[in-house]
Amino acid sequence: MNPFEKINSQYDYADRMKPGGFLINGKPALTQIDPALVGKYVIMVVRDPLLAYGGDPAELLSQRLENRVLAGQSGMFTTYSGYYKGAHISIVSGGSGSPEAELVLVEFMHHTKANTFLRLGGAAGIHEDVRSGDIVVASGVVRDEGMSQAYVTPTYPAVCSYELVAALAAAADGLGFRFHVGIGRSQDSEHVACGRPAVNGYFQPRHGEIIDYYHRARVLYWDRESSGIVTLCNLFGRRGGAVVSVDNNLVTGEAFSPGDGQDHAIETVFEGLANLHRMDTAAQAQGKRYWVPTL
Repeated sequence: MNPFEKINSQYDYADRMKPGGFLINGKPALTQIDPALVGKYVIMVVRDPLLAYGGDPAELLSQRLENRVLAGQSGMFTTYSGYYKGAHISIVSGGSGSPEAELVLVEFMHHTKANTFLRLGGAAGIHEDVRSGDIVVASGVVRDEGMSQAYVTPTYPAVCSYELVAALAAAADGLGFRFHVGIGRSQDSEHVACGRPAVNGYFQPRHGEIIDYYHRARVLYWDRESSGIVTLCNLFGRRGGAVVSVDNNLVTGEAFSPGDGQDHAIETVFEGLANLHRMDTAAQAQGKRYWVPTL
């Protein structure tokens, strides 16, 4: 028996609160994707002015794909699909934060066969080892955002897929980029939860401890999406991960530089997913569920 069937059978609103959300004209309501067009590997990007894309990042990044198609467009999200070195990839752009990421993840996971979800974006560095322009491949993420805590206890770990980490690290190394593998942190607030005073200088003593606290814990960066994506992937049996470019460092004082390192992060993601596709193909050929280095 499905472990959730007993709980749902006793839920008074089960008949009107269906998994997967609403449909409009037969398509998932919020992303308006055609599920048949969505690839196995999904890159999740934010329409982030700090990265200076110069347009919708899904449309711009999708120009790297062969046989590119518009797989979905709504007022909130845009999705393109195509192929990169044999890997069937979809790129979806939307707003910032884990609540926005949840909307994509639920519709894609419920309606498509995508099994790998990767956050690509920018972040602030909070450790002196990380310089502006560097790339961080997340191995895990601190869950300081609220969306994932609605799903499961805060002590549940946001651990990135080891296959995805290996594929991305190999890509960054092969391309000769400066990169790190380590822990990130996600939070909802872009201001006080990052140690930055808000309106009228609003600040509390505990906010003044945040940067030093996570620096001492050897957290390398923070953003707003990574932990939500990775947590839901773990809960629902998918592979999740994150690659970020660092465009400033709060510990060393390196000033903000829009989009610094993002081109390298983009190259790393595409080559990393091509690596992962080869790894998946090798594992499948051997009848293995998981890729291991001997394959």
